[in-house]
Amino acid sequence: MTRTNLLIKLSPWLFTIGLLIVWEASVRIFEVPTFFLPPPTLVAQAFVDYAGPLARNSWITLETTLIGFGMAVGFGLLLGLLVGWSRALYAGLYPLMVGFNAIPKVALVPILVLWFGIGFVPAVLTAFLISFFPIVVNVATGLATIEPELEDVLKALGASKLDIMRKVGIPRTMPYFFGSLKIAITLAFVGSVISESVASNYGIGNLMLQAQAQFQVPLIFAGLVVLAVEGIAMYAAMAILERRMTGWAQRSGFAQG
Repeated sequence: MTRTNLLIKLSPWLFTIGLLIVWEASVRIFEVPTFFLPPPTLVAQAFVDYAGPLARNSWITLETTLIGFGMAVGFGLLLGLLVGWSRALYAGLYPLMVGFNAIPKVALVPILVLWFGIGFVPAVLTAFLISFFPIVVNVATGLATIEPELEDVLKALGASKLDIMRKVGIPRTMPYFFGSLKIAITLAFVGSVISESVASNYGIGNLMLQAQAQFQVPLIFAGLVVLAVEGIAMYAAMAILERRMTGWAQRSGFAQG
């Protein structure tokens, strides 16, 4: 491994450590009140003092996020294939989906609470509702951008519409689909935390809300760090899956990144 490659591999850690050092020094030098911005050392102490609640609630948030994300993947892939392949469905459903996506999902949480009560189900559904749209759009785009000339040639060779979809449309859609998973998983975390903050007794969102009520600012930042770590880990997992499944569609220089 060359020095440049090693520096690229270590750069996320170096930037993170540098940020923490600057953060700690700034708080100490300018004597920033703890209730306004706690230094990283106090945030680290919160991890020690509240290790149990943080671990328990972070697992609950991760579980609800992954379930909602899994539902979004299945539903988004199916709906994206239908919308992308049928011009009538595309014209009819796409404006409705855009309008639905424009609604702030926090406004839907009270409705979900009325239907399902507070707790696990609204958090899963909020994660699902906020994350399925990018999947649908990307899959539909992958199908809708098939060149008409290519379709005409395949039909002239005797291929049916189903054959074109199976052998050309779906493989063409895969890079769009796996690329959208990186966006969808981060949005799923947002949905889970929104619902937990409003309508749940568990999860990192609820833990941060309780910490806010008790002015435990270091615990709030600890919750943010947990969410950031989980989000980065899931994003990295989706990126690895994208490279494994669609490496053939990536340029060699980017596939190695």
